[in-house]
Amino acid sequence: MRFYSTNSPTSTVSAEEALFHSMPADKGLYMPTPLPKPGRAFFDALADKSLADIGFAISQLFFGDEISEQDLYAINQRAFSFDTPVINLRDELGILELFHGPSLAFKDVGARYMAAMMSHFSKRNDKEVHILVATSGDTGGAVAMGFHNVPGVRVSILYPTGRVSDLQEKQLTTLGGNIQAFEVAGSFDDCQAIVKQAFLDKELNSQLALSSANSINIFRLIPQGFYYVRAYGQVRDAGKPVVFSTPSGNFGNLSAGVLVQQMGLPVHHFVAATNLNQVVPSYIKSGVYAPMTTVATISNAMDVGAPSNFVRLAHLHGDQHDAFRTNISGYYFDDEQTRQEMKRLHDQYNYVACPHTAIGVLGLEQYRKESGESFTGVALATAHPAKFKPLVEEVIGRPVAVPERLAVMADQTKRSIQIDNDYESFKEAFLQAV
Repeated sequence: MRFYSTNSPTSTVSAEEALFHSMPADKGLYMPTPLPKPGRAFFDALADKSLADIGFAISQLFFGDEISEQDLYAINQRAFSFDTPVINLRDELGILELFHGPSLAFKDVGARYMAAMMSHFSKRNDKEVHILVATSGDTGGAVAMGFHNVPGVRVSILYPTGRVSDLQEKQLTTLGGNIQAFEVAGSFDDCQAIVKQAFLDKELNSQLALSSANSINIFRLIPQGFYYVRAYGQVRDAGKPVVFSTPSGNFGNLSAGVLVQQMGLPVHHFVAATNLNQVVPSYIKSGVYAPMTTVATISNAMDVGAPSNFVRLAHLHGDQHDAFRTNISGYYFDDEQTRQEMKRLHDQYNYVACPHTAIGVLGLEQYRKESGESFTGVALATAHPAKFKPLVEEVIGRPVAVPERLAVMADQTKRSIQIDNDYESFKEAFLQAV
């Protein structure tokens, strides 16, 4: 499998190069070539299997010529020791729970797969890899836990001060060891801009082997397609078209769904559900892509005003607006609508949802209302509600139990390096830390 940059389709690199040097020098994003297209029959035969088995089968399509069958099997078994179940609330409405991994968020799927892949490839190299990652909440925790104590890898996580929940922050800042957190006086977009600048800094890259664990890394995105396949296998017996509603911030999650759709997974339609950072829903409506200043909301992991993966989404649709809006509908919702939906899900279905999940359901129901179609709708639940405990308890009016693997972090001491919102401040602090 080779990977090309969206800015230079004729120039390709190896899987190992794309994994460890996640951003091409031309500032594009890597995409696989040729994209395997095994078709619907492949996915129909695969869809009832476990997440690990699905990952193994799809990984063989991508990397079977470069990684042995035995190693690919081990990589997927190591990454996916948990399931991603669909919880049916009623006929035609299911919730795909993606928070049963170690960090209680959907980012576990991509982060653990990346960690296993890097561990495999790094056995060939003696040079330590330095991962830089920006987070608006869940990515940081998943990356920290996925890469904690992985030999030959150090991780630096940049997060915006005051814009992640308390428990999310503890996941980023309490592990120690090979995990270092940088608290940035700015937004997620500012953190992301610093990371991107670091990858383009020739001086820094001459000293250190830098890589990314954000969704700009294609190895974060590919495994996220696995749980769309797993979900399809759980709902297809209803015999109706399947529509996925994906709560979206940086749009890696939705890009992964479209990727497996183009490989042959029979997805009827996608919904891009966002908070007030409505860049993509606005593009779908107008045909004009206009990044915006980030707006802080209660669904903080989606507070992204300049989503990196819009480039991939557009590319997957041939950079054609008509093709994009035919396959994806977009809706956005404010904090009050989000709170109301969290309460409705609790009162009507006894289901406790985080704010991001509530937005996913809102988007799905809005599409159902506007389209008038009959379909099986699946909204992605991206994080465990306990990660937003104070907010959720305020909305639903009762306590939310905290899983033990999250509760143990609550009393641990936060350790982070506070930096100004500029690249030079980060570079100085980063070099001192490493």
